[in-house]
Amino acid sequence: MRDAVAHLAGTDHEASVAATRPDAFVAGLAEVAEDLERFVAGQLEVRRHFTREQLLAGWQDGFDSLVAALTSLVPGTKVPWYGPPMSPASFATARLMEYWAHGQDVADALGVDRTPTARLRHIAHLGVRTRAFAQRNRGLEPDPTPVAVELTAPDGTVWRYGDVGAQAMVTGSALEFCLLVTQRRHRSDLALEASGTAADRWLDVAQCFAGPPGPGRAPQQQS
Repeated sequence: MRDAVAHLAGTDHEASVAATRPDAFVAGLAEVAEDLERFVAGQLEVRRHFTREQLLAGWQDGFDSLVAALTSLVPGTKVPWYGPPMSPASFATARLMEYWAHGQDVADALGVDRTPTARLRHIAHLGVRTRAFAQRNRGLEPDPTPVAVELTAPDGTVWRYGDVGAQAMVTGSALEFCLLVTQRRHRSDLALEASGTAADRWLDVAQCFAGPPGPGRAPQQQS
């Protein structure tokens, strides 16, 4: 759990650099890409000796600095990152997604359930928008076949994305879709339904976070 906080704090710092000193951030991308695991381990190690109070205070300061940096940017500005450059609004959505994903890691470690809210819509939107990215990230040619997405929100309403007349479709709960695209649950443990080859193949590689494709979660249910 401490490592999750340290990682978020470290990544907020990197995000602030990307927003305020994009040239400096881009200059360090090659080194990070060369050994991503070492980079992430460094985020944890540099904060290993912090007291609880120091860690939380540094995290808050870094978060506040990031919010100020993104707020000051002109809309439409492209902020560099470990994936494609993003607008300030998309960048903020990506950070929200990572906070939610690592928050799920903490909840899983504690064995507690979080109550889902309408804020999941930000992550669901990102999950839909990153379909082509997820495929390229796996070395696949993006499938141009339209895929409609219908997700049941926590309050029972339905969030719709894409062409409602598409033959390929993904349906299910918004929570499960978010768990899948953040790779916090294995697809076989979720009740998401994919109609059509394009939808089915997408769910197998879905990933809404930047960086190389990870191993994902192992199935919890044993066949």
